[in-house]
Amino acid sequence: AGALAASISGTAVAQSYPTKPIELVSPTSAGSGTDIYARALADIVQRNKLLPQPLLVANRTGGGSLIAYNYFQTKRGDPYVMLAATGTIAIMAARADVNIGLENYTPLALFAVDPQAVMVNADLPYKTLKDLAEAARKAPDTIVCAITNPLGSGRIVIHELEKLAPGAKFKFVTFKGGGEAVLSVAGGHTHFTTENLSEGLALLEAKKLRAIAITSVKRMPQLPDLPTAAEAGYPIDEGTIRGFVFPAGVPKETATMMEGVLKRAYESQQWKDHARKHYYEDRYLASAEYLKFLHERVGKYKEFFAAIGAHGKPEK
Repeated sequence: AGALAASISGTAVAQSYPTKPIELVSPTSAGSGTDIYARALADIVQRNKLLPQPLLVANRTGGGSLIAYNYFQTKRGDPYVMLAATGTIAIMAARADVNIGLENYTPLALFAVDPQAVMVNADLPYKTLKDLAEAARKAPDTIVCAITNPLGSGRIVIHELEKLAPGAKFKFVTFKGGGEAVLSVAGGHTHFTTENLSEGLALLEAKKLRAIAITSVKRMPQLPDLPTAAEAGYPIDEGTIRGFVFPAGVPKETATMMEGVLKRAYESQQWKDHARKHYYEDRYLASAEYLKFLHERVGKYKEFFAAIGAHGKPEK
C-alpha cells in the first residue's frame, strides 16, 4: 500500500509539474560558453512551449565553479533547479579535496561536446599534430601552450599528447579566458593552444592561427579538412561537456518527464542551428548513457591528477 501511494504521489507531481519557473544554474559568467548554451536551451523551451513555466538562467560564479556546485548540492530532491553541466562535473568528482561526487546528480541528457582544437601560430612550421609532437620530443620544454586552467580540458589534451608521444614535453602558460589564450598564440607570445575550437574561429578566419587537429571523435562537418587527433595517430577524445542535470533525489517521474522535454529541445531546428554556429560536436546521450559517460570521464581525470601530482581522489 505504501509503495502504491508513493507511486501515485510521484505521478501526480509529474503531471502537475512545473507550477513555477525552474532555475537553470550556469556556473560561469554571462556571455561565457556555458552561459550561452544554457540561455539557448531556455529560449528553445520557451519558443516551442515545451514547458508551462520558463527556465530562468542564474549565473552563480566564483571559486572555479565551486560556488555553483556547492549551491546545487544543497538542492537535493528539488526539481525546480537544474544545472548546465560542463566537464567540471567530472573533474570535481575526481578531486580528493572536493566532496562533490556524481551521486549528487540526476543526469538528464548530454547534448554535445565543445571540442578542443590544437591551434598554432600561422607563421610557425607545424602543419600536423605529429609535427608538433616531434618538435616537442626533439626539444623538450621549449614549445609553450596557452591554456585557461591548469586542471582543465586544454591541459588534459597536453597531458594525453605527451603520453601518446613518448619523450615529448610541453610548457604551458595559463590565461584568464580562452580569448586571451588564442590572442597570445596569434601574437607570437606562445606557440599553440589547446582551448575550444570556438574560441579561435575569428583568428582562424583571419589566418592568424592554423588549426592542425581537433579532439572530436569524428571530423566536424563545418571543417571537413581538419583531421581529428586520432587520425594523426593520437586518439584524444576531450572537450567541454554540454549537458543538463537535476540534483539527486528528484522524483523519477519528474526526471523522466524533463528528459523528454530536453530530447524535444535537442531535436529542434533552433538547437541544430545553435550547435552548428558554435561548432559543437553532436553527442546526444540520454540519462543512463550520460551517467556512464561521466563515470568514464571521472576515471580519466583521476589518472590525470595522479600523473601530475594534483589532488586526485584515491581509489577505494
